[in-house]
Amino acid sequence: MSSLSMGFLGWIIIGGIAGWIASKMQNRDAQMGIGLNILVGIIGGLLGGWLLSAFGVDVEGGGLWFSFFTCLLGSVILLWIINMVTGRRR
Repeated sequence: MSSLSMGFLGWIIIGGIAGWIASKMQNRDAQMGIGLNILVGIIGGLLGGWLLSAFGVDVEGGGLWFSFFTCLLGSVILLWIINMVTGRRR
């Protein structure tokens, strides 16, 4: 079964929480609202899933917590890349 079967609402909730935590970790929470946190979390989930599957990790069978940590990993990487491109440092 595909990891996208969690449903749209599930991805919004997990993406929002992962994006918010990642923005706290990257000191960007003041610049981001709930919409950007959700967007970063969802894109981060796709990025994290792609990276983990590239290393041979089975991302589809991981469950809810694995999906959350995948979104969190991808969100942190995405915000790190954004910080490097925009020139913002910690």
